[in-house]
Amino acid sequence: MSYEKYELREELAIRKLVTFFYREMPKDYFFDGEKHDFWEIVYVDKGEWDVTVDGAPFHLEQGDLVFYGPNEFHRGGAGQKSSPNVIIVTFECDSPAMSHFAAARVFRLDEKERALFAALVKAGLESFDPPIDSPRMRKLHRREGAPFGSEQLIRNYLETLLIHLIRREQAPAAAEKPPSAVKENRAHDIATEVADYLQANISRELTVDDLCRRFQVSRTQLKTAFRQLTGQGVLETFNQMKIERAKTLIREERLSFTEIAELLGYSSIHYFSRQFKKLTNMTPTEYARSVKLRAIDDRTGCWDSV
Repeated sequence: MSYEKYELREELAIRKLVTFFYREMPKDYFFDGEKHDFWEIVYVDKGEWDVTVDGAPFHLEQGDLVFYGPNEFHRGGAGQKSSPNVIIVTFECDSPAMSHFAAARVFRLDEKERALFAALVKAGLESFDPPIDSPRMRKLHRREGAPFGSEQLIRNYLETLLIHLIRREQAPAAAEKPPSAVKENRAHDIATEVADYLQANISRELTVDDLCRRFQVSRTQLKTAFRQLTGQGVLETFNQMKIERAKTLIREERLSFTEIAELLGYSSIHYFSRQFKKLTNMTPTEYARSVKLRAIDDRTGCWDSV
């Protein structure tokens, strides 16, 4: 018996990346602008970002994604408002479907789209050496021993994200679900409440027992719920929150390292420095220097794209 083969239609395809960066910017960062013959997307992971594309201004906040089309002049920066974290991906794609993003330029990603973008970033971190969040990253180099298919996952996640965004704009707006239909389960609620509490009390020294008493749950309940939400332990997450906050404060350049350590509840500047290096592979001084060097490189055109 002979079988007829059906060729799957390909609406858009991405085969070449130009750059892929995760950057932590100083609050006074501003890029004078450029244009290039490929696509660029910038996602605001934290803080705020102001851009101008072909003369049109846009203000972006955490969770926003902006598109720059080929040969569109763009410029922007933090505008003294925050010390933002941004993710920048530039790529070639000549599909006619990409014209959609010339009209719909800025998107606020929903939960599914954020999950896709997180998977894209994870694949990027696994694929290149140095990784995309490294201060040493200048140009994409294949990582020896990268997990099987990691570069293909970058392509798949990026193409899927673009398809989602196009479909979202084409589909009629869905009616908002009533609160009873979207209520999260108890474990998710606990973990979310605890994460919010940790962020609000980032200057304190908290223990698992403190949190169990505060939220009236057992240690097992708390640990299980939190691991389901974040994939890691409660105190591990709390330490990462402190260091992320420290990085932001360092980029803002308003406080000394000693003042930052005190603000975040560290017992000494030495303990703060050890914890910072443990999680970032840099001392606070090295981190501050790397941020300044990246900003200088950007402004002098040493990066391939912004």
